[in-house]
Amino acid sequence: MSRLTLDCSMTMAWCFEDEGHPRADAVLASLATQAAVVPSLWPLEVANVLAVCERRGRINAADIARFLQWLERLPISIDVEGAERAFRDVLSLARNERLSAYDAAYLELALREGGPLATLDAALAASAVKLGITVL
Repeated sequence: MSRLTLDCSMTMAWCFEDEGHPRADAVLASLATQAAVVPSLWPLEVANVLAVCERRGRINAADIARFLQWLERLPISIDVEGAERAFRDVLSLARNERLSAYDAAYLELALREGGPLATLDAALAASAVKLGITVL
């Protein structure tokens, strides 16, 4: 069974109640039976969102620690092959789809994995659909 590619927007919807979304709830529930994969930039993106939100007073250190402990228990694997594809496949997708290289990394991984893409990012979702990737 192919793994779903999980992006940062979907992940952060699990952290902040005001960003909750029915699709995010469904993706989380699906992790009981399906594994997820993320590009190597995902932990940095998640950490950056948490750091910015902490500075803005939206979340505190204790809540961040609890969220990260919970996140580490989910069946999420970090893909390292994407970094080797950054200058070829990822850059090409970023150019062709007019996406950031960060978003193109999720797209490249979903294409390579052959599974669905879990995102709440509209531009990324549109590019995925255009390329025949199922968007959750």
